[in-house]
Amino acid sequence: MIELAPADIHRIMTLLPHRFPFLLVDRVIECTPGERLRALKNVTVNEPYFPGHFPEKPVMPGVVILEALAQACGLLAFATADEAPDESTSLFFVGIDKARFRRPVLPGDQLILEVEFLRRIRDIWRFDTRALVDGEAVADARMMVATAGKGA
Repeated sequence: MIELAPADIHRIMTLLPHRFPFLLVDRVIECTPGERLRALKNVTVNEPYFPGHFPEKPVMPGVVILEALAQACGLLAFATADEAPDESTSLFFVGIDKARFRRPVLPGDQLILEVEFLRRIRDIWRFDTRALVDGEAVADARMMVATAGKGA
């Protein structure tokens, strides 16, 4: 069984192919395979997108928040399938519905990523997702990821 809670960055890197500057999940806090996952992303002023978004008042781009949620979906998919990916496994973000952004995410915020498994049909996984800062929702969406090759 894939154990993911708690999981530090080293464990996450064995499951996700992403690397700096695009690995956006720092830690898994809770994981119940087939149900839900909670993870975190520490948002620092050193993020590579802040100098351009925006120099006078840095704001985390919404698409980056969505990518962090999609990576959390991938982690829950692998834990639910109980099969770790290998070099022949690919996981792709393939769909998003009902995305909403509720307030800006700023340097110094701790982004909590919540993912709830809804269903799997063949290699397509569907999740409800939500990102929070200080217990307040900052973004939410329904997401789909697809797997290819060996693995989830």
